[in-house]
Amino acid sequence: MNKNLQVLASKLGIASQYSDAGLAAKSYEVDDDTLRFFVRVLGYKANTENDIRHSLKKLEGKRWQKVLESVYVRDCDCCGFDAIIKSSDAACNMELKLYNRQKKICEDISYVVHIEDNSSEKYVRAEVEITTQLAAGYYDIEFYIDNNCYKSVLVAAPEQCYQPKSLNEHKIWGYALQLYSLRSKKNWGVGDFSDLRDFVKLCARCGADLIGLNPINLPNHCFPEDASPYLSISRLFLNPIYIDVSKALGFKSADISGLHDKIKELNASETIRYTEVYNLKMAVLEKLYMRLLENDKHLSAFKAFCDEQGEDLENLAAFQCLYEQKWQDHAGGWRGWEKEFLNPNTAAMKKYCEQNRKRLDFFKFLQFEAFRQFKFVEDEVKKQGMQIGIYRDLAVGVGRDSAELWSDNGAFLQSCGAGAPPDAFFPNGQKWNLGAFHPEELRERAYEPLIKILRAAMKGAGALRIDHVMSLMRLFIIPEADNKEGTYIYYNFDEMLKIVALESHLNKCLIVGESIGNVPEGFLDKIHGANIFSMSILWAERWDIGWGDFKHPHDYEEKAVVSIGTHDMAPLKMWWFGYDIELSRKLGLIATDDEMRDAYHRRETDRLKLLNAMDSAGVWPEDRHRGGNYLYGEGYPEGLEEAVHSYIAASKAKIVLIQPEDIFQVDKRQNLPGTDRDKHPNWRRKLPVDLEEWENNDAYKRNLRAIGKGRLVKNN
Repeated sequence: MNKNLQVLASKLGIASQYSDAGLAAKSYEVDDDTLRFFVRVLGYKANTENDIRHSLKKLEGKRWQKVLESVYVRDCDCCGFDAIIKSSDAACNMELKLYNRQKKICEDISYVVHIEDNSSEKYVRAEVEITTQLAAGYYDIEFYIDNNCYKSVLVAAPEQCYQPKSLNEHKIWGYALQLYSLRSKKNWGVGDFSDLRDFVKLCARCGADLIGLNPINLPNHCFPEDASPYLSISRLFLNPIYIDVSKALGFKSADISGLHDKIKELNASETIRYTEVYNLKMAVLEKLYMRLLENDKHLSAFKAFCDEQGEDLENLAAFQCLYEQKWQDHAGGWRGWEKEFLNPNTAAMKKYCEQNRKRLDFFKFLQFEAFRQFKFVEDEVKKQGMQIGIYRDLAVGVGRDSAELWSDNGAFLQSCGAGAPPDAFFPNGQKWNLGAFHPEELRERAYEPLIKILRAAMKGAGALRIDHVMSLMRLFIIPEADNKEGTYIYYNFDEMLKIVALESHLNKCLIVGESIGNVPEGFLDKIHGANIFSMSILWAERWDIGWGDFKHPHDYEEKAVVSIGTHDMAPLKMWWFGYDIELSRKLGLIATDDEMRDAYHRRETDRLKLLNAMDSAGVWPEDRHRGGNYLYGEGYPEGLEEAVHSYIAASKAKIVLIQPEDIFQVDKRQNLPGTDRDKHPNWRRKLPVDLEEWENNDAYKRNLRAIGKGRLVKNN
């Protein structure tokens, strides 16, 4: 191993060694070729020893190349910044002006300038200490040395993330819902925003205070079957498949004349037929867009929305329009387009947008209508008085063939994508190939790309789940090329955490961190200190690093969101029967029959541990006591899901999420990581019961009573 190369990698935040989170954890040494690759990705040279020395020297002197850094992220009660000045300027007049984001100057700001006593050097560091406590927010710095003005951004952040006061006194509960999976008698074969609004009303009637959604961002218009909510083309905008066409502006019943049979067929389909649903909606929405152009009131509202969304919406629409025209003739996605179309800022692109304005505006109209209908959901949440309401989900990355990367490619790492090393749930690791922010570029831009996606995800939300929250500290990055090893790239964790805390306060949004996987030592203490709630799942809440007995509800963390599992895991009934083991063997995810038998033996032990945990907590329904050990072949324990719901509802955790799949005893999983839709119908399964029938369903009523033993449930 090249020691100087390792030093350079360390200074750049590239891990030269790491450990995975498998059941038998392994450590890895990163080879020199991999380190050199990532050094190049971060913009430095490392091919030769001379390159390495030059890059180290460049890094060491970097801070001394400009007066102010691009951004300073500080605590509200300890604000300030440093400036690199000429020694000869140390006696000059210095003045500080701060402006808030409304461009108003902050009056009566007190500050002190401390200058290093080192006159033998050409440059010295001046520390500017702001002695006035600033309100949390963003400030533009103007720092004057005589007549020269230097500018930067100051972020004054609170110590902790926002938390609703009601959570100080109450434990609440809600649902983890895949919106697409929601059945209703009136939707077009996929859950929509009207269904979500009706679901809010149902939650209000039963006492549920939040609805956890997967990301609701948009897929590629040309490939509706690419339905993973975690692989969108933009985290800034919404998926138009969730538009309820019948509630769109200008809709008339005649618009779907002759389509009723097709709508009924899609509604009745056991799984979601994305292409058919999407194309059917697009055909009708195109009619409504043309009608909008003839309605002055609607057109005015549309234009106001476009102005508000600005350049980001324009870029999204341009990307979608170009992709629609080019995808069949250009391999490799947008990277295969002609040079003049590789970013939105060329003269050719400006001309293209004007020539295709009508089509671009149609794509904008889709967002206008999606945002309008999602706003109805937000309004319903407020009307019903839900404590949290919508609990949204921010994906850890974005598709590399996406509008987000095309619009701002320089903000992302090149020729590589985010993934994960092996862990207890995914022993082969995961190659997500997601676009990941370039850490240095992100900071140079005062974290604006991060702030933008945080704000978009917090829109209409009372809580936000940050997918793979460890990405605030580090991401496992894998080269695009096959058979190339990856490693961790580190970010400025303290600053990223402060940005999240500030945005949570500005948007009054509780923050939840999904931390399943390879969690660095001390990381959880740090995010808990920032008042970021952890995610907790039943299967992981066990002693002896997940191998032992299930923890008692009193042993759970208080600032946590608890659920039985997640969308990536087997629902309770599937887990009980081991259908997930059988499926994994069938698909080759379990390599041999011997490994499958071992998995069944472990599961039988785990099932017994679960039964014993339910016994010790006394949570079995009064009319459905445990009837034995329920060995394989003895059927499903009657009342098990009720007992488990009582168990987690009784936990110390402030928030509990219930999966409808467990209420209705679904025995198939929503998503199987590591597979595509040719092997498993990921993101396509519907719930077995229409929304209109939930409150008449015996399983629903019984499980509400079970949840009510530990949480407030109405009409139970």
